Amino acid sequence: MLLRFKNHIDKTLPFFKKQKVIIACSGGLDSMVLTSLCNQLHIDIALAHCNFKLRGDESDVDELFVENNATRLDIPFFSTSFDTEYYAREQKVSIQMAARALRYEWFETLIKGTKYTWVATAHHADDSLETFLINLSRGTGIDGLTGIPAINGVYVRPLLPFSREEIHQYATTNKLQWREDSSNASTKYIRNKLRHDVIPQLKEIQPQLLQNVEKTLGYLQQSSAFIKDQVAGIREQLFVYEDTGVIKVPVAPFLLMENPKSYLYFLFKEYGFTSWDDVVGMLSSQSGKQLFSETHRLLKNRDNLLITPIQRQVANKTYQIPEEERVVMIDSGTLRFEEVKEIDKTALNTVYLDKEKLKYPLIVRKWKEGDYFYPLGMRGKKKLSKYFKDEKLSLIEKEHVWLLCSGSEEEIVWVVNYRADHRFRITSQTKQILKITIRL
Repeated sequence: MLLRFKNHIDKTLPFFKKQKVIIACSGGLDSMVLTSLCNQLHIDIALAHCNFKLRGDESDVDELFVENNATRLDIPFFSTSFDTEYYAREQKVSIQMAARALRYEWFETLIKGTKYTWVATAHHADDSLETFLINLSRGTGIDGLTGIPAINGVYVRPLLPFSREEIHQYATTNKLQWREDSSNASTKYIRNKLRHDVIPQLKEIQPQLLQNVEKTLGYLQQSSAFIKDQVAGIREQLFVYEDTGVIKVPVAPFLLMENPKSYLYFLFKEYGFTSWDDVVGMLSSQSGKQLFSETHRLLKNRDNLLITPIQRQVANKTYQIPEEERVVMIDSGTLRFEEVKEIDKTALNTVYLDKEKLKYPLIVRKWKEGDYFYPLGMRGKKKLSKYFKDEKLSLIEKEHVWLLCSGSEEEIVWVVNYRADHRFRITSQTKQILKITIRL
């Protein structure tokens, strides 16, 4: 196995022998074999052990066992412990999910705080088969059927080509010691039930099960890579990324597709959407229809779908600006105030006002229903809601509108980045000109 492992590293993971690697070591069979193989190939390794405090003294003995092995091999050792049950209760997740989240968060911290480049885990071919069957039983797309990836970010899994049987044989031949986790014998977890009850029967029916599944996973991985390339090309054609963070996607191309649902799935899944019938329904819905994921919002705006991150903003946030202030930072940019002698170039991000007509402090706030102003060049007043409709602003664009207001009565001076108020315009009687500019 050592020779096969060396050839596998040389062929598919050549970087592994040249950089510093942390091995996630539980003290169990798999991680101890990975430690032995890497040590024999003189790879620069350290051992990292998580004590989840779930099995009393047994957990503490595991930690001591790994530490003693690191000492014996004269390699660095890192360890930490967690109150996993408390975390699971607080986050309302299973013990397994809690342990996974805690250990991966710690591994990320180790990588950032040390000179190590990779975290190696001891997942092998049987683990990948179990993951495949779990995802298949729960229902999944093609990505859920491609098994455990060999490389994922800083994580690398060099034992994926090897079976549990091969790993056990190597350990016994080389007289390795390891710790048995008593919880692995329990079949109350789906992975253990598959491992102990289901997969042995499948192997009895099909002795070449692991090899056949490995081939299948390879085909699925190739298909997944092809689909991702195609999706990237379609995204490049259709997606318009605006400076405001909004992604604009035209509806028309999807209406011409025989199966728009599959395209929408691959294009929009990274934004957290899961109700695909509802996403398809957005194509023919009225303007203003919204759909939310945990992280993003999908909005129908005339002939487009707009994707925007959900922003957790403080409600009714306002800024008071005294007369002497010259630079003020707000959520949408930086406001600069300066007195000038004449009007220079005009732009949407710049306004010129008659300073003597202003009352201080100036107020910057978000717009609200019922707000009105006197658009520059017009005599009458107009509600902002009507102005936005005339300007064809989307719901997302309206949510990002800020107002500059005068004094305690909050008379609107400027719909920032859109239009000034006629009442504060420069006239032949103006003595002081105030120039205000906003920049992102």
